[in-house]
This record gives sequence, structure tokens and C-alpha cells, in this order.
Amino acid sequence: MAAPGVAACGGSWFSALALGVTLLKCLLIPTYHSTDFEVHRNWLAITHSLPISQWYYEATSEWTLDYPPFFAWFEYALSHVAKYFDQEMLNIHNLNYSSSRTLLFQRFSVIFTDALFVYAVHECCKCIDGKKAGKELTEKPKFILSVLLLWNFGLLIVDHIHFQYNGFLFGLMLLSIARLFQKRHMEGALLFAVLLHFKHIYLYVAPAYGIYLLRSYCFTANKPDGSIRWNSFSFIRLISLGLIVFLVSALSLGPFLALNQLPQVLSRLFPFKRGLCHAYWAPNFWALYNALDKVLSVIGFNDKWFGSAVPTHSPSFSDPLGHPHLYSDGHIGPRGFLRCLILCALSSFLFGWHVHEKAILLAVLPMSLLSVGKAGDASIFLILTTTGHYSLFPLLFTAPELPIKILLMLLFTIYSISSLKTLFRKDKTLFNWMETFYLLGLAPLEIFCEFVFPFTSWKLKYPFIPLLLTSVYCAVGITYAWFRLYVSVLTDPPVGKTKKQ
Repeated sequence: MAAPGVAACGGSWFSALALGVTLLKCLLIPTYHSTDFEVHRNWLAITHSLPISQWYYEATSEWTLDYPPFFAWFEYALSHVAKYFDQEMLNIHNLNYSSSRTLLFQRFSVIFTDALFVYAVHECCKCIDGKKAGKELTEKPKFILSVLLLWNFGLLIVDHIHFQYNGFLFGLMLLSIARLFQKRHMEGALLFAVLLHFKHIYLYVAPAYGIYLLRSYCFTANKPDGSIRWNSFSFIRLISLGLIVFLVSALSLGPFLALNQLPQVLSRLFPFKRGLCHAYWAPNFWALYNALDKVLSVIGFNDKWFGSAVPTHSPSFSDPLGHPHLYSDGHIGPRGFLRCLILCALSSFLFGWHVHEKAILLAVLPMSLLSVGKAGDASIFLILTTTGHYSLFPLLFTAPELPIKILLMLLFTIYSISSLKTLFRKDKTLFNWMETFYLLGLAPLEIFCEFVFPFTSWKLKYPFIPLLLTSVYCAVGITYAWFRLYVSVLTDPPVGKTKKQ
């Protein structure tokens, strides 16, 4: 849905892209939806029918409210529109309720709130260097970036088929990134603080924000060689940033603190009793570890020492000390911040606790901004995106959606590769033979999982094999992309002398 003023990004083409993807989302309304559809219907009912004191205690349904308070208030606001569509969807005891009006309301609520995402993409386009712009519109970095974000395959199937509200949340994140690129640091900090109280998964990238704002906003000047001028530290700026975090947190958590319910809210937000891995292994380090552990146990390997390597400590959030390059004087610019943000997201995805496969979008979408800047980043983006998007295929397991997901991913992947190859045609090739071979391997993997395995005798005895193969194969590609990005951050030359912030 086109946001006001988007035409300023480059004429009518941006509005056409936004309108086109909105029409596609409307076409996807009748498709399969997951249990997340019932999750959000139940949250509508909870916030509409019960007083705030019962929101985080209500447990009639197994899908209890486990998002931060701002998202609860978002559901509360939606519920006052929902009642004009179908009052019955707001009944807590109507479990698994899904009338045609309920379906239309919830689908259109996702499409409507995507307006924020469209506006955020528009703002991100302003931050892109157009030096590589070709004569043709389709060769311009801003056009390519707009397509990569607005028509992102992963976001389309997760929000508009599977069903979630990631669009406007990623809109908040991209908008905060754009504001930091525009040196509007306070706005960027405010947007990110608000985002954290909508969905706490964005804590994964909080270290990048904290260190960057400390380095580039609280320190107001640099030495001629680009290093920190220590006596330029501004306590007023630090206090102002702290005040933003405090006020947003007070607005979100204050009512529950007053009700003495903060421990209950936190227990819902951070259910650490869940296992290390999700039911469908996210394609990360733990998928590789579990697969290797299983293989070794099958062949009779003594795994006493190997099994002892499994972490037994409580899960923790990403530590900025785990990313020493965040402190590097050579990477203090907005692009350096963006690279570190993506590394935080990928590191948390690879090594985090009970990670969901959908969390890969937290790295894929911001990586789109880097992909139109350098050939090396474009190569990493294509490997990460193609592998990460394919890992989402198991979310859509019904037969009618099979051709839809294959066609949409093929179209997005072919466009991504061809457009970025054209943009960087004067540079080296984007893939070496090994990377090409790996990406082409996704095709036989899909053929086996969807068209061969169902007709084998293994289907009844080992029904998990397609999920296992998908998770492990994609984990290799995502880990490889993370490693390449990490190496590029540590080895790329410094950005040079830096002007006063």
C-alpha cells in the first residue's frame, strides 16, 4: 500500500512498485494460513475483552500473549476495527474461529499496516549512493533496492501467506536505519526503542545501535586520523539518549509495573524453559551440530566428549564484546553500523536459543541495502537471501501453495541475481564455481523433498527427513555467508578520515 509522498523517491515507478506488490498481496488472501492466524485472533480477543491486568495471565488458549506491551496495544487498537467486521472473532472462547469476515479483516490489516514499510523503503532509497546508476531505470541502485525490499519473497510468504505482522515492524527498523544514515540520531534511537517494545527479537541487533550511537553521537568530534577525540564526549547527548530509552520503556512497561506484574510479563516474553532448538530446526549452527551428533551416534561413535559440548548455561543476548569491530575507528560510518547490525542479527540467528527460521529476515532485509553498494556485498546478499528464503519453504507445506512458493522464489531470485550482475558488470563475477554449485544444489534438494520422498517407503518411518535435509543444507550456506561478511568487516580498509559528526 503506497505511503504518501513516495513518488518523490524517483517518480511514478516507486508508486507503481508499491501498488503492484499490494495487488499481489490481495491475490494471496485466500491462501493457506498457519496457526499464527489464530494466535493473533486470540490476542485481538484478549486485549478487547479483558482488562489490562489480565492480558499476560489469560491462558484459555495455548496461544497466550507473549509479545511486548506496545504490540498488545496494537492488537487492542485493531480489535476496535475488527468488531465492525465480525464481533465473534473477539470472543476468547471461540478458539480456532475463522469466518470469511475474520479472514478478510486480518489479511487486510497486515496489508494496510505495510504502508509503514513502504514509507521506510522510500526513505532508505534516499540513503543510497547513485554513482553506479546506469542510463536505464532498471539499472539504477534505487530501483533495484526498491524491488529487493518491496517484493522480498521471504516477507511476502511469511506475512501474507503464513500470516504475521512483520512488515510494519521491519518498517520501523528500516526507518530507524535511514534516520541514522541521515544523521538524525535522536529519531533513529526513538524509533528503535519503540520497535523493541513491539517485538523483543530486535534485541539481537541492539548492541550495534548502542555502540554506534555512543561512538558517532555522544562523541562529537574526531582527530584528523579518524580516531576518537576523547574530550569531545557529550554527557548531555548521552543523557538525552538514556531519557528516550527510559521514557519509551516507562510508557510500555509502566502500567504493568504499577500492577506489580512486570515479572509475569517478562516470563511471557522470555520463556527460557523451551529447548535449544525449535521443532523445525532453524538452519543455523545447532542444526549442523545436531545432525553431526546424530550421525556419530548412528555409527556408534563414543559421544561422551562430543555431547558435553552442548551448552547448559541459561540463554543470553548477543554481547557487543563479541563483535570487536564495533569499536573500530575504521568502521564508524553508517555503512559500518549497518554491517555490524547484520552481523549481530546473523550471529544471534546462528548461535541463539530456540531460534525460529523466520528470524533470518532480520539479516536479509538490511543486507539488501548493502547489496547495491559493493560487488562483494552483493555476492554475500545473494547467497544469504537465496539460502535463507529457501529455508522458509517448510512453512508452506500444503499442495496448493507449492507452485506459488516455487514461482515467487524463482522470480525474486532470478531478478536479484540478474539485476545485481548488471549493476556490477564491470566488477568480478559475483559467484565462484563452488558457490554456484552450492546454489544450484537447491533445485535437486527441492525435487527430492517435494516430488521424490513422498513416494518412498521412508515417508512413514522417517517423515522428518525433508525438514532435516533442508535445515542442514541451508545452514551451510547461511554460515558461509556469515563467515564471508565477518571477514569482509575485519579486512576491508578503513573509511578514511572522518568529519565532525
